[in-house]
Amino acid sequence: MEGNKKKMLATLVGCNYGGTRYELRGCINDVLAMRDVLVARFGFAPADVAVLTDGDGHASVLPTGANVKRALADMVARASPGDVLFFHYSGHGTLVPPVGPGRHGEDEAIVPCDFNLITDVDFRELVDRVPRGASFTMVSDSCHSGGLIDNEKEQIGPSVDLAAGSTPAASTRTKRRARFLPCAAVVDHLSGASGVDASQHVGDHLVALFGADASAKFHRRHHHHHHDSAPPTPTPRPDAGILLSGCQTDETSADVAEDDDAAAAAAGGKACGAFSSAVQAVLAAHPAPLSNREVVSRARAVLRERGFEQHPCLYCTDDNADAPFLCQAAMAAP
Repeated sequence: MEGNKKKMLATLVGCNYGGTRYELRGCINDVLAMRDVLVARFGFAPADVAVLTDGDGHASVLPTGANVKRALADMVARASPGDVLFFHYSGHGTLVPPVGPGRHGEDEAIVPCDFNLITDVDFRELVDRVPRGASFTMVSDSCHSGGLIDNEKEQIGPSVDLAAGSTPAASTRTKRRARFLPCAAVVDHLSGASGVDASQHVGDHLVALFGADASAKFHRRHHHHHHDSAPPTPTPRPDAGILLSGCQTDETSADVAEDDDAAAAAAGGKACGAFSSAVQAVLAAHPAPLSNREVVSRARAVLRERGFEQHPCLYCTDDNADAPFLCQAAMAAP
């Protein structure tokens, strides 16, 4: 038993993919900076903040697909009504081709260090397990991250245009790389080990390599092969999910090198994610509680001022859009 005190639990994941052609620079720095803010500002206990990165060589905490999903599942399993759950991801994102009959358009996914994709369906299933009255806030600093919680209501995004006419400041920066892996690159990376023909759907490779640890989306794909009809479209309902994405579904999120004098300077001269750096700047400039809507809208303004063309988005219920980010007001010490 952990007592009746409300818990604040976090899982932070940073993937730099060191030594590969897909290497990024700022993802581990992002999560370490976020860990400090969670403890100092929001009152998270260090022991309740799990950090998984691919930079320390410890296999037990490497951010593989299975390890990330296990850490998130364990966090949700510990939760009780009223608890605050937080997940920060910095790394590559990708778009997955349609899965199953009757499906149209690509779906969002994140790319753990072993390329075992975690998809929008996995995050939907996770959020659906959060106890009523608890909250699950997700910050994803990755490409195509808008919509990463399947069927979550868009509050700020391309369908709800917050920033009409907000042209980014002119930028000639060359030290910015997109945190994006085309799905074809994921298949190319996996095909040598999977034994599956490279022309097959990425889900076939992932199921062959990772079995039960592959995304639920791809297990559904195999089920659909034996059924002619498409699955019914789920009905949106109020839930605990709150997604702050680094960009829209059709955009990329920038990874910024140490010598970019805008975002990196604000991150102490370290490589960083443009969105993560913007969120850090917003929180530092506003010690008082900010709503989820305010964090996203202010981060958009910071990115625009720094010359970035990505547009952070917010997906959650109407009530959660205006609730304090990480419940700061409710959890503040007297």
